[in-house]
Amino acid sequence: MLKTGKLDSKLLEDIVFKNIKFRRPEVITRPGVGEDCAVVDFGSYECVLSTDPITAAVSEIGRLAVHISCNDIASNGIEPLGIMLAVMLPEGTTEEQIEEIMKQAGEASEKLGVEIIGGHTEITSAVTKPVIVSTALGRGAKWSSQQAENMKPGDFILMTKQAGLEGTGIIAGDYKAELKGYLTEEELEQAAAMLDQISVVKEGVIAGRIGTAGMHDITEGGVLGAVWEMCSIAETGAEVWTDKIPVAEVTKKICDRFDIDYLRLISSGSMMIMVHPEAKEQMEESLSSAGISVACIGRICEKEEGIRMVVDGEKIVIAPPASDELYKVVR
Repeated sequence: MLKTGKLDSKLLEDIVFKNIKFRRPEVITRPGVGEDCAVVDFGSYECVLSTDPITAAVSEIGRLAVHISCNDIASNGIEPLGIMLAVMLPEGTTEEQIEEIMKQAGEASEKLGVEIIGGHTEITSAVTKPVIVSTALGRGAKWSSQQAENMKPGDFILMTKQAGLEGTGIIAGDYKAELKGYLTEEELEQAAAMLDQISVVKEGVIAGRIGTAGMHDITEGGVLGAVWEMCSIAETGAEVWTDKIPVAEVTKKICDRFDIDYLRLISSGSMMIMVHPEAKEQMEESLSSAGISVACIGRICEKEEGIRMVVDGEKIVIAPPASDELYKVVR
């Protein structure tokens, strides 16, 4: 029996990607481990597309559905322009619940300047809670997308905002009753408000203009999963300094309460940006000037050195991403 969450990298390679055989010449970037977006040649432009489901959240599902896919487009340094939503709702869903979902989606898309250009909505016995699959698209000049293949030893690993943003916000919203008494009201509000920071479009576009060695919005698998996936694409190693990874105290408390690891907790809202040494200072200054906190959490190494994290002076191998820590709470 497979675990809840994304298929692991080996299964993706062995039973998913190997069965995708036909190829069109217009496709520039194809499916792969760690690849968030497809890129298609549209003449003097390229079309960047990404699709993602929201399955673990309930209370903020409309808002999350817009941000998650748009974040993927931004991880290529491209501004998203349109999104399509496939909304599947369980039997017993009310009109008021549908309106709330679409109100959230409408407000999020308006804030980002992204139009909801289509989709599908239905009530179905196939789901027991709301599920939304969103597909976002953006347009950039040809060859302008940021690609992780550009990473090389000596590059720095930057990370915006804090670890566990999305996971913290989802748990605080959907498991508020279980956290009452453990967290103060102020801490609960702080945790729930982390979903207000969930967009990485701003930093993605800024970083894309400067130029990166690759970007990855930190989703399922958390910070460590994002590092592993990017290194797999570029065939490099990495050294991650865990004491430099920013994380809120309320995130630590929630993770302690549910016995989960914030370094492997879904962290949408945080962007991982790989930069060549000569661009590091400009990238940090530009993001900080835009009001986006950023930290340097490691460096890219030779492949032979492995993908490792430094914990209390000890170098530990980073395992491939498995089921996200959030699913331990959801189950």
